[in-house]
Amino acid sequence: MLEEASFRASELVIERTQKPGVLPPLEELRFGTTFSDHMFSIEHLRGQGWSTPRIHPLEFLRLHPAAQVLHYGMCCFEGMKAYAGSDGRIRMFRPMENMRRLSRSSSRLALAAPPPEEMLRCIQELLRVDDAWVPRRDGFSIYIRPFVYSSSDALGVSRPDKTAVNVVLSPVGPYFPSGMRPVSLFVDEVNRRAWPGGVGDAKVGGNYAPTIAPQVEALRKYGTAQVAYTFNMPGRDAEEAQLEEVGAMNLMILIQPREPGARPQLCTPPLGGTILPGITRDSVLALARGWKEDVEVQERAITLRELSEACAEKRLLEVFGCGTACVIQPVQEMVRASGEKYVPLTDASKPGSLSGKLYKTLLDIQYGRLESEWSVPI
Repeated sequence: MLEEASFRASELVIERTQKPGVLPPLEELRFGTTFSDHMFSIEHLRGQGWSTPRIHPLEFLRLHPAAQVLHYGMCCFEGMKAYAGSDGRIRMFRPMENMRRLSRSSSRLALAAPPPEEMLRCIQELLRVDDAWVPRRDGFSIYIRPFVYSSSDALGVSRPDKTAVNVVLSPVGPYFPSGMRPVSLFVDEVNRRAWPGGVGDAKVGGNYAPTIAPQVEALRKYGTAQVAYTFNMPGRDAEEAQLEEVGAMNLMILIQPREPGARPQLCTPPLGGTILPGITRDSVLALARGWKEDVEVQERAITLRELSEACAEKRLLEVFGCGTACVIQPVQEMVRASGEKYVPLTDASKPGSLSGKLYKTLLDIQYGRLESEWSVPI
């Protein structure tokens, strides 16, 4: 075993598969269903430290039926991508931000936190080993899923003695195969994604499983693809409910202020413990701040009252979500249980929109067409 504090990528052991697979035709790729030949594994034993990091053939996990992850949801994860540019180089997008967040999420669950720098080096080596699985076509990428969980084989809500860390790779196609397509959102004023003092700002499994039933119900009742969650204190006016985020995306609202000549405001709920600090969210805000002649960035509360008034006064310009999988997801309408709808004036899927400009810029950075320190060659 290595020392308690860290492990070293320089000690990585690589076992290559004797039965290599073949990347399927790119047109047949479906998100998260195809996996590369190899995976990364390491385990931490409390009081002893980390085992030797390994890259080895993809295999099923071996877990005791009493493993804490199965009973208490003690797991966290990251979602990131690597892209093959036209120059043939493979790049990752702001990967250290993902590694730092994975470490924070692990610590929040009392799991052993993988050291960000060494973890990133191991993932980069995994990408080199499975280089043949990285699609060489614009719009395609390989999705990287690191995950950390308690493999302790003992029932009881307690600090885990064993922490397991794995990484798998999945080649994926474009989120929008035929161009950006807007979706409808249901504004959920009953269910809460997160509560102050909870784990809303960590990427833990328990934040995602409870969102599935509301999403299924919203599709059945209102025909909406996803759910936008709100937060409101009990007993307060329903119109004072504040937008939070969509189940797997941060939310952005472009509003025109009432003051004549004022720049449009790109608004997003502030980070305060209930919002996931998304890497794409941070990137969108940083880009928009650089375009200060066109837009003013505001991280602040957005109430349903403000949204309703902006829509009625034709000042609701664009609504979109952002995240690793979709990059930018335009929204064509937001629907409340009362039947009220918020419909933005601008089709956010069009190139001339702010979200269209953001989408193109982010893709250009990710594929190496636009030079940026965010794009990290492996």
